[in-house]
Amino acid sequence: MLRHETSARNVRLFLNFIMRLFEAIIDANHRAVAGDANASLHPADFEDELPVIALTCVDPRLNALFPNVLALPAEEFIWLRNAGNIITQPLSSTMRSLALACAVKGGREIAIIGHTDCQICKTTAMQLLDRLKALGIDRHQLPENLNEFFGMFGSERQNVIKACDIVRHSPLIGPKIPVHGFLVDIETGKLEWIVNGYEVWQTLTTTGAAIKKGDGQMTEELGSFAAFNLGEMKFPETKIGEAVAKAEDWLSQKIGQLEVKPSQLSAPAAPAPQVPPLPAAPVIPPKIPLPPPIRPKIIPTRGRR
Repeated sequence: MLRHETSARNVRLFLNFIMRLFEAIIDANHRAVAGDANASLHPADFEDELPVIALTCVDPRLNALFPNVLALPAEEFIWLRNAGNIITQPLSSTMRSLALACAVKGGREIAIIGHTDCQICKTTAMQLLDRLKALGIDRHQLPENLNEFFGMFGSERQNVIKACDIVRHSPLIGPKIPVHGFLVDIETGKLEWIVNGYEVWQTLTTTGAAIKKGDGQMTEELGSFAAFNLGEMKFPETKIGEAVAKAEDWLSQKIGQLEVKPSQLSAPAAPAPQVPPLPAAPVIPPKIPLPPPIRPKIIPTRGRR
């Protein structure tokens, strides 16, 4: 019995070595849906990636699914909900909740989880107006663009992708937090992984490293402004106006070295009306070193005296 438990633990450790948290969650979820009664997850093996923050819809049918479909205990699951799991802006109230869940509650990874048969997805703007009117809310009390204001969507899948993109590029969420997107089947509880936050996170990390290895001289000219990282909310000590002035000086030096006139950097302007030209200041041409004179080659003649 002890040997069996040790062997099972070694298997789990090996799987954890080759799989990250949500990779293991998807594996356990799909095996459980397929009928594997032993499909499970050992949260203690992923303590560096927990707890998880999940944003889902308010649909009451989800109450029986979470956090069971993730194979997580309730204490490792921070559950945020709104109608349609919609995120409209990178600084919206939902984004503030996600940011606080990371900064205060210690969330390590974010999952935006939509679901099939979403009633928000099936509701049109006209239907929404009728239902709001039945609640005593007239049209003139509402914003002009209802779809944009409420974040109405026509595809659960596209809604999840859009929400993940907004979260990933929000200045309130640091680049160290992976942001995943899922669609859960409301009938079976099966998870479909739509946005792999690990792949996006790796891409952002690689891109950030490449940017830091850019033009050294330009980095020196821009000073601390070059170290500005929007995702980590680190604001520069250098004022933006000063950084722009330094950048312009640096660009002017580059133009001077290339002997390119500033007028040549812009597109030709439209012909101006004929105006008598003003006397221009004498232009002193640059001193260009002349090549040595070419001496004619003397070809000796033959047969002449």
